[in-house]
Amino acid sequence: MKVVILGCGRVGATIAATMSREGHDVTIVDKNPDSFRRLASGFEGKKVVGNGLSEDTLRKADVEHADAFVAVTNGDNRNIMSVQLAKVRFKVPKVIARIYDPIRSYAYADLGIDTVCTTCIGSGVLHDKILGKPYESIEQYCRFGLDDKAPEVTNE
Repeated sequence: MKVVILGCGRVGATIAATMSREGHDVTIVDKNPDSFRRLASGFEGKKVVGNGLSEDTLRKADVEHADAFVAVTNGDNRNIMSVQLAKVRFKVPKVIARIYDPIRSYAYADLGIDTVCTTCIGSGVLHDKILGKPYESIEQYCRFGLDDKAPEVTNE
């Protein structure tokens, strides 16, 4: 599988190193070249320095031939915008955005954008660990702490 990852923080570097080790064709993009130091020494993928919201940068990452695009920068807005660009402009079949804000994650998921809210998942796992409960499915944790009705998204 050809995968493009935006953001070379701890999560991006871990996904990139693991998928590269598994034999996938991995390209990782970050605007800060120093961030690539987080990659494992045996990383065999491609590194691209640039803004993940730039079509030129994404072309350098060969995103138009990617099977999957994952955005794991520290900015929810950047992650959402980049996955929309990858999905709509470059027709990447599988796009996933990491979102910190549970309300935004909930809203974007309802719009058909695949999101992973690490706040919800981490909170759910910690909640169950504190109470000694068996772990739930990832789908259960993705909505942890949210009511069944859709909350409003604000620009705060």
